[in-house]
Amino acid sequence: MRKKTPARLYYSITEVAGMTGVRPHVLRYWESEFKVLRPKKNRAGNRIYRSGDIKMILLIKKLLYEDGFTIAGAKKKLPRAKGDPETQKQAKRTKRDDLVEALRRDLLELKDLLESA
Repeated sequence: MRKKTPARLYYSITEVAGMTGVRPHVLRYWESEFKVLRPKKNRAGNRIYRSGDIKMILLIKKLLYEDGFTIAGAKKKLPRAKGDPETQKQAKRTKRDDLVEALRRDLLELKDLLESA
């Protein structure tokens, strides 16, 4: 029986490009255009995307490619930058969801270790 690989906490730009269908150079450009899309960087300077970043990328992609908005129009449709209360609520939810997912993943690993012992 094949085990399902749990979601990870961080993803590289290449992995995100594969998951979202948006090329890496486009992701980097969107970072310069959309203030709500600001992935952190690791010690090596590589971008590390979290699930909230990926959700935002998918929303931007939908607005631009499916709904036909321009970049300026998509900016108006997105939640405001970090000062916006709705954006802050979403950020807290995303952070909480990421922590719960990391805890779940750790508990599953612990369970597997205990079962194999």
